[in-house]
Amino acid sequence: MTSSEELLWERLKGRQFRDLKFRRQHPLGSLVLDFYCHELKLGIEVDGGVHGIPVVAARDMARQEAIENAGIVVFRVSAADVEARIDEVLGSISAFFDSLSLNP
Repeated sequence: MTSSEELLWERLKGRQFRDLKFRRQHPLGSLVLDFYCHELKLGIEVDGGVHGIPVVAARDMARQEAIENAGIVVFRVSAADVEARIDEVLGSISAFFDSLSLNP
């Protein structure tokens, strides 16, 4: 895991975040999700700077489409935000969680 993934994992593991169980490096066929919550069918992807390169961004979109076709909702967050503003990132994930709960 990258340092930003480790930082986020420290806040997600052990049901620390909204009493939800997250798995890290969760396999999905030939893909691996950074974090996955089965209860919500929610994947969290932490994107480093390389994800801004057009060819990588295009690959990310195809990858995300495959994940969503498996019935998993994807929440993307930048590694820089995780490292600089972890509490705000968790607030954004929480708000996203609330929107999923309101729109099952």
